Amino acid sequence: MKDFKKRWEITQNWQFIHIILGLIAALFSAYLIARAIYVPAYDTSVPVATILLSLPIAFLIIWITLWLFKKLYSRWGVTYRWELVAIFLAFAVTGSTAGRLSNPLMDLIGLSKDVTTGWIYWPVRILLIFPIYQVLLVIFGWIFGQYAFFKAFATKMVSRMGLGFLFPKKA
Repeated sequence: MKDFKKRWEITQNWQFIHIILGLIAALFSAYLIARAIYVPAYDTSVPVATILLSLPIAFLIIWITLWLFKKLYSRWGVTYRWELVAIFLAFAVTGSTAGRLSNPLMDLIGLSKDVTTGWIYWPVRILLIFPIYQVLLVIFGWIFGQYAFFKAFATKMVSRMGLGFLFPKKA
């Protein structure tokens, strides 16, 4: 356990929650991918094949994530490795939440997917998701203890898109 704490630079026990949530998210994502791949027409229950298929997918997700950790650790300038898990979790929750919130908002403004052509629906939805995503990114960054990182990240993203005037620099 000491080696594990040393490798992930965990100094307090509450920081384990990020590792546990990251593993749960990887396993759940693998299960959802496996369920999408293996859909038998005759069975509505969860087949054993889906669960067995989710194990190598989970391994692949964790392997890719650890590879990304090596690349992003110094680039993002985080202090501890467990912070990368918190950052990845915040990105995942933010993206999912922004996508979920955009559906009812599109219906509210009268642009349902059923009655609107894709040439109008998708650009409007993307334009609608962008500000929601920026706000949620900072909120979930705060919840996961990474407020400073996500505030700087959102500001940089907005300024690179030519919208830097929304966040004027302090004199």
